[in-house]
Formats: sequence, C-alpha cells, structure tokens
Amino acid sequence: MLLERSDLNPNIPDILDGLTPLLLAVKDEDEYVVRMLLRRNDIKPNTPDTLYSQTPLSLAAENGCEGVMMALLEKDDISPDAPDIRYGRTPLSWAAWNGHQGAVRLLLERGDVNPNAPDTLYGQTPLSLAAEKGHDKVVGLLLERSDTDPSTADDEYG
Repeated sequence: MLLERSDLNPNIPDILDGLTPLLLAVKDEDEYVVRMLLRRNDIKPNTPDTLYSQTPLSLAAENGCEGVMMALLEKDDISPDAPDIRYGRTPLSWAAWNGHQGAVRLLLERGDVNPNAPDTLYGQTPLSLAAEKGHDKVVGLLLERSDTDPSTADDEYG
C-alpha cells in the first residue's frame, strides 16, 4: 500500500546505515520486494548506502543473489561498474572475491562491465581477487572473456 502513494520518496536512506528501502530489500535477498520497488518510476537503482557507497547491484553481487541481480540488471539506468568507496570494488570484483559463479557470469554477459577494473585498496582486478581466494571456476569464467587481461599486476605485491 505504501508503494502506491505518490507522496512517498522510496530513495530516502535510514539514519543508521544509510540504506534505502531498495538496499534493505537487496540485503534481505528479497527478490519479490526488489521487483516491486523497481516498478516505481521514481526509484533510483544506483543509490548507494551512505556508509560505504555500495550500490544495490554491488551488494547483490557480493552475496551472490542472482535473482535480485537479474531484476536490477533489467533496469536501463543501472550502473554495473560502480565501485564502493571503502575498497573501490565493483560488483564484479565482489562476486569474484566471494566465488559466486552465477553472479560473475551475469555480469560478464554485459558488454558494459570492465573485467579489469582494479580496486582502490591494492589495485586488484576481479581475476586476481578470484585467484587469491582459489575460486578456479570464477577464474575460468573471467578468462573466457577476451578482454580480460591476465597480466595486470596489483599495486601492493605486483
């Protein structure tokens, strides 16, 4: 009922963690509520939390929530490469770091995702993050994409 009200702003974050209703639904892995929220024309799917600047897509990728990710990726105005401010990691980096093969695959299917985007913590790419954690299937997925550069060195250890 609340979503039917035109005087409701669905993009206002809470004061504790800076989570919008969309971020809260993503955090709860509630695909149904995410889809309900995304039906509103005034929802901003790239609004990050105010603590780490993690977008809904980044949070969904970090947790491997493929259904939620698909709902978000259907939006024309989604920014699939937006990094957070804490580590400077993109959604692909988070999915690779945590070994979420399906999430990595969903992101790599898009032409507008940079598989070589380094984080700002150590300059690690999604490939180096997946390799460090021993996620061999994710490493394989990343190497299947022709524009993945396997020779990119990180800033900390080279």
